[in-house]
Amino acid sequence: MPLPLAPITAFAIRYATVALATWALASRVGRGRRDQRAEDALDALDEGTFLRREAGQVNATTRFRRVFRPGEGRGGVEVDFASIGRLRIRRVE
Repeated sequence: MPLPLAPITAFAIRYATVALATWALASRVGRGRRDQRAEDALDALDEGTFLRREAGQVNATTRFRRVFRPGEGRGGVEVDFASIGRLRIRRVE
């Protein structure tokens, strides 16, 4: 009894397309650099989201840090998301 290949083929084509697009995007992204001063600034952020408004700009900081453990006596995963953002609007002539 032959296997129906139509559903498997559609599934394989879909995932091959996603893999090809991911590879094409990753090959164009340049290698970043690490700035230790920026790493230290992100590590020093308080947990939560904060906004600060100054003359002509708004600064925002966010930090989310959690440890997820799937069960007792097992290892876990620590998620640490930190970001610093700035929006500056100036009138130019």
